[in-house]
Amino acid sequence: MATISSSRTQVRRLESQLAELLSEYSSFATSHATAASEDEVRIGRDIEQVIEKTADSLESFERLLDSTPNATATQTGQLQRHRETLAEHRSQYKKINAGIKQERDRANLLSSVRSDIEGHRNRSATPQAEEEYMLHERGRVDNSNNMTDTLLAQAYATREELLTQRASLANIQRRLFNTASSIPGINTVISKINTRKKRDSLILAVIITLGILFILFLR
Repeated sequence: MATISSSRTQVRRLESQLAELLSEYSSFATSHATAASEDEVRIGRDIEQVIEKTADSLESFERLLDSTPNATATQTGQLQRHRETLAEHRSQYKKINAGIKQERDRANLLSSVRSDIEGHRNRSATPQAEEEYMLHERGRVDNSNNMTDTLLAQAYATREELLTQRASLANIQRRLFNTASSIPGINTVISKINTRKKRDSLILAVIITLGILFILFLR
């Protein structure tokens, strides 16, 4: 049976694996390739699988905390930090994907322009050739519109995911507050700590002031 400790160990192992994959995947953003290589596709698929496994492990971690009567505020805080790390990794993966797509679109555009220029030079100036050229340009415009629609859809999907993560973090924060409130005397301890800090600060200020006055008196 899984324990809180073993569950957290698994989450940390997945986080480390995901960080390594993201670092390797980021190199494809500067490859200037017009199409995805086999390695790029493989690593991208591995990243998505590890992200999914991490999310499942965090859900198991949360269920263990909910079913453990003596779960501490520290353990709940650890769960929240792991969720934040997963959100950061997801965001990083999307940024890398966007960078790769942007660079690939640029490379394809340059290749297409070169091909159009070369084709225009080689074509004979006939009415049929002009018509084919116009149809080709119309196809390029349609492709650009489709690309814009895709980017808008991705933006809306990202917005929905951020809203979901925000609700999840708010739920964890409420659980932290409830856990801290359930510990006997925690508010009293925190109050005493704050009072001691204020007292120490006041004593230090008085000592510094007396020291300055003593130095001025000697001069």
